[in-house]
Amino acid sequence: MSNVLVETGDDGRVTIRLARAERHNAFDEVFIADLTAAFERAAADPAVRIVVLASSGQSFSAGADLAWMKRMAAYSQEENYRDALGLARLLQVIDTCPKPVVALVQGHAYGGGVGLIAACDIAIAAEGCQFALTEVKLGLIPAVISPYVIAAIGARPCRRFFLTAERFSVAEAHRLGLVHEVVPPSELVAAGERVLATLMECSPAAQTAAKQLIRDVAYREANDELAALTAERIATIRASEEGREGLSAFLEKRKPRWCGAGVR
Repeated sequence: MSNVLVETGDDGRVTIRLARAERHNAFDEVFIADLTAAFERAAADPAVRIVVLASSGQSFSAGADLAWMKRMAAYSQEENYRDALGLARLLQVIDTCPKPVVALVQGHAYGGGVGLIAACDIAIAAEGCQFALTEVKLGLIPAVISPYVIAAIGARPCRRFFLTAERFSVAEAHRLGLVHEVVPPSELVAAGERVLATLMECSPAAQTAAKQLIRDVAYREANDELAALTAERIATIRASEEGREGLSAFLEKRKPRWCGAGVR
């Protein structure tokens, strides 16, 4: 998979790096398939605790590759539909990954590149990055990425940026919630390390359950049905092996086993 580099650490970390720098990490069907496969393997590997999405070169991702778009222009509606499902599958795999997914964003992110960031759990960006949802300039719409972008920044900002295709700064991306933290470029890796260290202190099973909880609870009315669902979730996790271990470790003033057994 020359489009994607997978770097595996001995601490349960996997870095999936966009490696199409000469094309500004722009998407085509092969790139999408390679990235999907890398995330599927990481999600299925019990040794993996955290997935980092990073990139090589000057851009995080320029969105759709021009050569790919030229090919798509000749596709029928049915062929375009099947092609779009590939990107939809990629974003779904990232969004539903049972492990925390952290994006380290350097350079610019346009179109589908913004969708990649929005599908991750945590995003840290370097100062100077720019973002844009440029589809309408091409007579298109950001349809496949829209559920993730709208969930990340809200419908009201999307009414502007989906319609104008204008660029917005990393400070604006931070204000809107697309990225959680902005740091100088020289500090991007260190900032990522701090977040990863914090994630590694937490229960892997609880992190997986917390991600599912967000998907199941978001935008639902607080009623008896939702109360029953959330009560069932906390009862289940309290009775689980990691739930019992976490409480025992707290009461015994030691770190839980997932941080290293017996470490105080």
